[in-house]
Amino acid sequence: MPKSTPPISVEPDLLPNANGVPDAVALTRRLIGFKTVNPPGEEESCARYLAGLLDAAGFTVTVQKMGEGRANLVATLGVSPGGPLPIGFTGHIDTVPLGAAAWSQDPFAGDIVDGKLYGRGASDMKAGVAAFVAAAIAEADRLRQGPGAVLVLTAGEETGCAGALALTQGGVLPQVGALVVAEPTDNRLFAGHKGVLWLRAVTSGKTAHGSMPERGVNALYKAARVVSRLEHYDFGVPGHPVLGSPTLNVGTMSGGMNINSVPDRAEICIDIRTIPGQEHARLRDSMPDYVGEGAAVTPLIDLPGIWSDPGLPWMNRLADLVEKETGLPQKPEAATYFTDASVLTPALGGAPTAILGPGEPGMAHQTDEWCEVRRIEEAVRLYRAIIADWTGRDS
Repeated sequence: MPKSTPPISVEPDLLPNANGVPDAVALTRRLIGFKTVNPPGEEESCARYLAGLLDAAGFTVTVQKMGEGRANLVATLGVSPGGPLPIGFTGHIDTVPLGAAAWSQDPFAGDIVDGKLYGRGASDMKAGVAAFVAAAIAEADRLRQGPGAVLVLTAGEETGCAGALALTQGGVLPQVGALVVAEPTDNRLFAGHKGVLWLRAVTSGKTAHGSMPERGVNALYKAARVVSRLEHYDFGVPGHPVLGSPTLNVGTMSGGMNINSVPDRAEICIDIRTIPGQEHARLRDSMPDYVGEGAAVTPLIDLPGIWSDPGLPWMNRLADLVEKETGLPQKPEAATYFTDASVLTPALGGAPTAILGPGEPGMAHQTDEWCEVRRIEEAVRLYRAIIADWTGRDS
């Protein structure tokens, strides 16, 4: 990845103040102003804006193009080849579409009402990105002394971690000693998330006039029988103590070209969420025999879950830091969604990974999405404490 030349200037109110802390709330509002709805994404202008902010703070910044108007960003500071491993932070800058319902607030203005910052991506997850960027800049002097930090900002997460996958293909990601994923957790510590396997099953038939169905083979009837079988699918594995049991859901079913014809093609899409120990390849390979009806089954998204033992030393320290800052006892929790960690954790060396961000999980993908301002400010303090703990630890 060539080093970028950041073309966008940085507003004075986003530069570090007298205490060395950039305004993460103002930065969140600025990031919401970039329309990075995916599809089509168009994350490059947002990525280059952040590149300019980090470059001005002394980070080594690279921007990786991934198609027209799309880009990932990697920024490092204080990382020494062969030295102690740095701390890693990651977040995505794309968002989901606005949806059909009308918004009561401008989805791209970042307006603050009653302590809540509104906008598409406020919780998922531009507030998290703003918070760790602000924290890393505030701790730049500490990071320069090592072991340093690696910030990974991705495009295309909402449609299957496309940006993270593009970063791994170049083999340019450094290893880290631990990774913080700033997805929305309301600043609670999550130790992992389930894996995701999306499958498409297509049944085939023979078309005929709707008044003479005996002359055709109805692909929708086949698909209906497939759905009936899947309703009772048994994974045959015990549940995980925190992640729970694996799940299967048939999310869509479609077929036919008009009402008065026998449909010769039908399609269903299956959403499987897995727990540690389940092999996706085995699930993929066994599904055609299970559904029967001659259905052709192909994968759409295949991403492993992540899980970091809460008893690991770093996870224990992290729980203590979160409890100290928030005043809330921490217990092992897990996210219901998947994250870029499915791709980045193995690519960055398989380090312990925590999901920890200021966004409200229930606000992800919602109309009138918001994030509490106090959580953004709290997240900056948390991330600064994490950096201070990492850089001050024994190597």
